[in-house]
Amino acid sequence: MDLAGKACVVTGATKGIGRAIAEALAAAGADVVISARTSSDVERVAGELSAGASGRVIGFAADVSRPEECLGLIEEAVGTLGRLDVLVNNAGVGILTSIEDLSVEDWQTQIDTNLRGVFCCVKAAVPHLKSTEGWVINIGSLAGRNPFAGGSGYNASKFGLVGMTEAMMLDLRHSGIRVSIVMPGSVNTRFGGDYPESGRDWALGADDVASAVLHLLSYPDNAHVSRVEMRPSRPPRK
Repeated sequence: MDLAGKACVVTGATKGIGRAIAEALAAAGADVVISARTSSDVERVAGELSAGASGRVIGFAADVSRPEECLGLIEEAVGTLGRLDVLVNNAGVGILTSIEDLSVEDWQTQIDTNLRGVFCCVKAAVPHLKSTEGWVINIGSLAGRNPFAGGSGYNASKFGLVGMTEAMMLDLRHSGIRVSIVMPGSVNTRFGGDYPESGRDWALGADDVASAVLHLLSYPDNAHVSRVEMRPSRPPRK
């Protein structure tokens, strides 16, 4: 896939799924602004990804739970790259514990990062995406459809993300902006403290999710896949 000349922003891009998406976009020729909260991580990963990229990879630290930093990220990206074609909202946090033990602060952290952060980034990006007839791709989770014990905060944020994404799609489709959500199940990353183990080869890889993002971008202008659900082909039997 040739994305030369396209400008992309990927949040939560220093590890796991976000890093894999940024790497795939840059390898396809796109210029990519990667973002995460820690400046040193952003700078290091931008340098690492640049080595194998066809396009430019630029790092800009931002905490998407802060609305002003969402706006700053989009403005920095457009100011540096001159345009915006693709926004991938990947940044997320999971604090998985019983409602009895989940603090109000940890609940709010998940809502602010996983839900409000997406809203603020998209709102800042819409004027720029209108001019390029671009894409918004939100990285959700099958936890946006399937509740589980210990997920009261995380499930709430991801259920909300599904509804918000579908409403955004209806709001923006006649402006030429396509909005999609990718919802993976078990992914072999460190998200939520779920560290890779030798017995987790059955899980999806971060590269699998990146492939789904590139596949969405490959569709012609008259076609729009609004939701992609991904599962491991052969999970362990319960």
